[in-house]
Amino acid sequence: MTEGRDPVEVALAHFGQLHSKTIDLTLGRLATRLGALGHPERRLPPVFHVAGTNGKGSTIALLRAFLEAAGHPCHVFTSPHLIRVNESIRVAGRLIADDELLAVLAEIEAAPGEPITSFEALTAAAFLAFTRTSADASLIEVGLGGRTDATNLIDRPLVTAVTRISYDHQRFLGDSLAAIAGEKAGIFKPGCPAVVAEQPEEAVSERLIAEADRVGAELFLHGRDWCVIATSAGFRYHGPVRTLELPMPALAGRHQLMNAGTALAMLDLSRRFQTDETAVRRGLASVVWPGRLERLTEGALVEVLPVGWELWLDGAHNDSGAAALADQLAVWGKTELALDLVFGVRADKRTADILTPLTPYVSKLRAVAIPRDSASATADAAAAAARSTGIADVQPAASILEAIQSLVATQSPVDSRAPRRILICGSLYLAGAALRENGSAIA
Repeated sequence: MTEGRDPVEVALAHFGQLHSKTIDLTLGRLATRLGALGHPERRLPPVFHVAGTNGKGSTIALLRAFLEAAGHPCHVFTSPHLIRVNESIRVAGRLIADDELLAVLAEIEAAPGEPITSFEALTAAAFLAFTRTSADASLIEVGLGGRTDATNLIDRPLVTAVTRISYDHQRFLGDSLAAIAGEKAGIFKPGCPAVVAEQPEEAVSERLIAEADRVGAELFLHGRDWCVIATSAGFRYHGPVRTLELPMPALAGRHQLMNAGTALAMLDLSRRFQTDETAVRRGLASVVWPGRLERLTEGALVEVLPVGWELWLDGAHNDSGAAALADQLAVWGKTELALDLVFGVRADKRTADILTPLTPYVSKLRAVAIPRDSASATADAAAAAARSTGIADVQPAASILEAIQSLVATQSPVDSRAPRRILICGSLYLAGAALRENGSAIA
């Protein structure tokens, strides 16, 4: 192994070296490899399969919280990871161990077939690991799109869902929201209930309805078949089976109400798992999903802040995610804490789409390159994009720590005792880098 590198990352990188593309949206190679391994994708505990652009990871986290609160251990596959690859595979409630993951990756590499991508290898590793430990359910997040995603080799899910759709990965999924919706709907299966969250425009819902009709999926559309309504104490879930009056989830942001409703509708339509109101409430109180409007309360980055300052991070990286984040900034704007950003973005993202909704709430911004990410925009490029949105005080910084120190140092003497709120945002990869630099761990 390469000295100093995570052995799992080295093992996965080896698959990438054997395959000529990072992303290759065809399923034949992986299907052959899984066949040689005895088709683990056909031997999983009942599968909840979730696609979408924004909110699918949070929906999976809420599903897990509800099921575990009701005594149902779950396997979970999500992507991308924040700090270590192992976060992507949770076996019956625990992160997969290095030796366990390396062992299944070695089996996958030894199986006959054409070279597969690193993500395909990770997906196969999850499937194989899940067949070897007992659990009641498998919660599977689509990696990219849906129709040709590696996870879509699961052909008999218990229930599927599509969360909110937005522009992302247009090169692979299409240039219109309706086209992207068609790709996401590729996970719909005949006779399988399919939950659809609130969508940004009628054309998206129409395309999802058409795809469900085409394959014979049983569609449950938000606003038609189920809904969530914010209340003064939390939210009301009115579903296909029951109506519940519930408190806010532990996950920050009003957009999490839709994700909670989507998860509850999936559970109700599964017709298999009993999650009474007590379990639902416990799940809402205990749910954790790192890097999504998460407040950091200890660690190396927090320690440089003056007393009373707050440090948050969020992985929003497209227009829809930024709009949801802006809703929370509007709520924060009613407090006395001024807001500063530490901002980094990948070079292929439309930076203005991310920053424009946030700009009215921002006092200062420090731009950084995303550490350990060759696809990152430079700090200077991110700073230039930020200036174009109208933020006045914008400077590049060499690191996340330097950016935070700069924001602290530029506090004027008049305001020296006024606490501020710093938000690290622009990319999920930046959120992961911040957690690493802070010394945070994900269990």
